[in-house]
Amino acid sequence: MNPAVSAVTDRIIERSRPTRQAYLSLIERERQGWIGRPRLGCANLAHAYAGTPEDREAMKTQAQAMNIGLVTAYNDMLSAHAVYYRYPEQMKVWAREAGATAQVAGGVPAMCDGVTQGYAGMELSLFSRDTIALSTAVALSHGTFEGAALLGICDKIVPGLLMGALRFGHLPMILIPGGPMPSGLPNKAKAAVRERFATGECGREELLEAEIAAYHTQGTCTFYGTANTNQMMMEVMGLHMPGAAFVNPGTKLRQELTRAAVHRLARIGAHGDDYRPLGACVDEKAVVNAAVGLLATGGSTNHLLHLPAIARAAGIVIDWEDFDRLSAAVPLIARVYPNGSADVNGFEAAGGMPYVIKELLLGGYLHRDIMTVAGDDLTAYAAAPTLDGDTLTWTPAGDSRDETILRPATAPFSPDGGMRILQGNIGRACIKVSAVERDRWVVEAPARVFADQLEVLEAFKNGELERDVVVVVRFQGPRANGMPELHKLTPPLGVLQNRGFRVALVTDGRMSGASGKVPCAIHCSPEALGGGAIGLIRDGDLIRVDAEAGTLEALVPAGEWAAREQAPTPAPASGMGRELFGMFRGLADEAEKGASAVLAGAGL
Repeated sequence: MNPAVSAVTDRIIERSRPTRQAYLSLIERERQGWIGRPRLGCANLAHAYAGTPEDREAMKTQAQAMNIGLVTAYNDMLSAHAVYYRYPEQMKVWAREAGATAQVAGGVPAMCDGVTQGYAGMELSLFSRDTIALSTAVALSHGTFEGAALLGICDKIVPGLLMGALRFGHLPMILIPGGPMPSGLPNKAKAAVRERFATGECGREELLEAEIAAYHTQGTCTFYGTANTNQMMMEVMGLHMPGAAFVNPGTKLRQELTRAAVHRLARIGAHGDDYRPLGACVDEKAVVNAAVGLLATGGSTNHLLHLPAIARAAGIVIDWEDFDRLSAAVPLIARVYPNGSADVNGFEAAGGMPYVIKELLLGGYLHRDIMTVAGDDLTAYAAAPTLDGDTLTWTPAGDSRDETILRPATAPFSPDGGMRILQGNIGRACIKVSAVERDRWVVEAPARVFADQLEVLEAFKNGELERDVVVVVRFQGPRANGMPELHKLTPPLGVLQNRGFRVALVTDGRMSGASGKVPCAIHCSPEALGGGAIGLIRDGDLIRVDAEAGTLEALVPAGEWAAREQAPTPAPASGMGRELFGMFRGLADEAEKGASAVLAGAGL
């Protein structure tokens, strides 16, 4: 193993020792005391079987066979999840082929950040993850399942599914992706139209045509944002069938990978000789693999929230210092938009996840010796799925087929992973620099302070930001308003930077998983609500965002800084259901722990 990766792993194992042991004890107690179908009362079983009479005899007589719970995030408003429409009926057939049965255990909400970006509904987005975790727990609480398939792909859905499912970690589970949509309008062309619209150079009709040409059919969006980073993580953690992440929907290969996942689930239950419970698969080494994959591929900054939350659900504690240390050691070997010109289909064509895993294993950056759903180590994931006639096979990954997209770990795009921690008198924040030009890594400019991203857009339209500026957007943390992404800021800030100004963003909120060329100090902690120092910044303060030195400073005399009062807290927003999430905001903990209400409320 690479010594830095090994040292971070040891650090996480030691820090997590008491909580991980408590978790393992929990899932062992659950395994021993699991209600299970043989222990359920007859009336309880009758209720459980009534909805699927075609499988009633099998469920009644084959107590040792697996009944697979399907937890689905299907809806047809979210393109990535619309593909799941026919999955349950297909998976029930494939379960019977393997001597098992399957039932839809429950549905979980799946909102589309692309629809809510910049509007009030986005303030429900992060806490939809906690709602999904709770919904997953409800779905699996019936005690009638010996394993589960988790059908989800996008931003909050995969983390939420895992957070809930890991509390049932004695059960084997496999995540079932649906794949990315075929490529439409290239992402760079789409971004260019957005910037033209921001400056008034084109109208709404042209912008809408461009957006529809980019997001044009079923499947995951093709840029390398949070949804596709989720799929990368599931591969390096060994929770998919190998190579399942980026196969397009509606193809024979996609169908056969899902069929293979169902068959595999039927073989890895507690009654067989290859028991692979989810809680054993998601261990400290698997969590480190996810962080390494994130850094090596230039993935979404949202996972500096999601991965700590997933880990906590399994009794594992990972912090931003771990990411920072790993980033210094892990090479960037992929360039996918917004960190390059290719989309995820180009990434897959160049070698995709099998190539990435092969290279990171060869370089000692990934832990090979983890329990995966497919086998006893990660080696199987360094092979690409193919069809030989109707037979699913895997072929070991070869060389990169396009070195503008994928490079060997020995000749990377960058020697480090491009994620950094910033610290200073404003607090502690994250910055992603893998898509930021090196001469933009340090920005020192006067602050312009806002409490809402729409105020920024208005100031931009009015020409008030035509200068070197650090835009500060505060009261955007989890406790203030649910920590929405501030994606609508990307075009105007990009325009200002294109005009030659030195521009940066500082916020206690999130940026899009597809954040790119503008330096953004995000997830600033402590957040403004409750006394974070970001609440002390005033218009005109000189702010230094320094990704080279890892600092985030208000260049204000120390005495003056200490004497300042906090900015007044905006009144809580209502409407669009936001008032219903007041409990979540009140319980949420800081970003570095995952910004979760349900985990904090559970004492995890």
